[in-house]
Amino acid sequence: MEISIQQVERASVVQLPQRMVLAGAAELRNTIRNHIEGACPRVVLDMSGVEFVDSSGLSVLVSALKAARAAQGDVVLLDPTEPVMALILLTRMHEMFEICRSLDAALEVFQAEEGEAA
Repeated sequence: MEISIQQVERASVVQLPQRMVLAGAAELRNTIRNHIEGACPRVVLDMSGVEFVDSSGLSVLVSALKAARAAQGDVVLLDPTEPVMALILLTRMHEMFEICRSLDAALEVFQAEEGEAA
């Protein structure tokens, strides 16, 4: 599984795979967690290309959020597809995560948080 991570301003954008399932969950979880702990605790998870998520995929999202918050950062979900958004709403994960439709909006979440911390 190839996972793309790009630095944009003071956040990292992680391009998630088309399918977030058990087979790749451990690798994805470790890659994101290692990046948060070693590079940047502010993460945008780009879900625009994700077509299917199972329970292990959801656990990757929660794991990323916990790691980011432990490092005084946060996670924003970027542009989930319609079927994935339905699952996010069903599991009430929208109450845990900021969800944005554009990268600019996602980056503004971090700017607002930095402003509140100052």
